[in-house]
Amino acid sequence: MRDHAPTPHVPAIFGASSMHTHDTEATDRLLLRVEEAAHLLNIGRTRVYDLIRLDLLKSVKVFGARRIPRSSVEDYVNALIEEAA
Repeated sequence: MRDHAPTPHVPAIFGASSMHTHDTEATDRLLLRVEEAAHLLNIGRTRVYDLIRLDLLKSVKVFGARRIPRSSVEDYVNALIEEAA
């Protein structure tokens, strides 16, 4: 029998520890794959590419591979929060 309520999952980009290794590994790096950014934002890959195309999410190419700076994901989330306020 449980003595406490389950703890909700909070993405590691907000400083909380994560129960998912994938989140922790992704947020330890400066540059994320599109799939990792999508996972952190809880959206699909296509939406991440839409955000990049609309210049709402910054990205770079490293030897032809699209990468998203971790700080860009955090900036995007912060902009959403400010917009909602």
